[in-house]
Amino acid sequence: MCYSAMVEQDLKKLARMVAPEVDFSAIEQLFASRLQDDSIKVARALEANFDKPQSTAEERIKDLIDRHRSKVRSGLESSLFALRKRLADAERALAVKQTKKALEDQRIATKKIKWSMGKLADLGRAETTEDDSRIFPFWYAPVAILQEGRRVIRPMRYHCRPDGKPEAHDRRYDGLYNARRDNLEGFWKNVFGRHHAVLVAKSFYENVALHDFEKRPLREGEKPQNVILHFNPRSSAPMLVACLWDRWQSPGKPDLYSFAAITDEPPPEVAATGHDRCIIPLEARAVDAWLNPGTDRKALNARLDERERPYYEHRRAA
Repeated sequence: MCYSAMVEQDLKKLARMVAPEVDFSAIEQLFASRLQDDSIKVARALEANFDKPQSTAEERIKDLIDRHRSKVRSGLESSLFALRKRLADAERALAVKQTKKALEDQRIATKKIKWSMGKLADLGRAETTEDDSRIFPFWYAPVAILQEGRRVIRPMRYHCRPDGKPEAHDRRYDGLYNARRDNLEGFWKNVFGRHHAVLVAKSFYENVALHDFEKRPLREGEKPQNVILHFNPRSSAPMLVACLWDRWQSPGKPDLYSFAAITDEPPPEVAATGHDRCIIPLEARAVDAWLNPGTDRKALNARLDERERPYYEHRRAA
């Protein structure tokens, strides 16, 4: 299902690879909205594009990022104050008598303090890491689309809510970050052939049942367990992932731009791990035609068939 992926978020690289224009107004609106809506998630790698702003638009975006980090930092510091008080109270109580409540307060406060300290340190670091480019469902990522006849990079949410669907679809159908190829003419019929996008991905992660990964049936009394596998193309070449997108509109609500990666039957090496779906990397020469789909469904399916077919190596994720 490609529940998570490492994606290219360097806007200059994306401009060279898939789209020469960047919709900075959409990026600015995204970061402005995040100040009011804590549910909006953006990877650090996208923010890093504005560490050294080169224009007034980039300066405005940098200011929005700084304001968000200041807001998060204040929240973490307030939380730490309360957690340290909880820990101190628990330790004073334990010095008198060991109780279940005091032990639990001590355990929870200690764990949350460690997590909060890590988040504060993360806010303060200047360098980026590989994990900074990783996205999950409901996070925003830059994708290439065709806008007024031009290839453009704009941020969209990785979980597609097609126009006309209720907001409740987001939680009722929590797998809509992927569009199954065998359902393109079903659930996705109003998007397929109209709104196509390309996501540049470096690798992806999948959830797999442990017993399937180990190629065995469940043992008597054994409960299913999950493992996370990290798949990397052996060639290390970025993948131009075929996606669908839509613009959701509703009176009194902000427009939502969101996308889903198309998935198909997996290649043998992915199927052998116990997973049954895989993203579709397009050939570079097919990107123009994919972004400007037209009405020929047969041709669209041919482009999905004539895909890049990298060999995927895998390892268990930490």
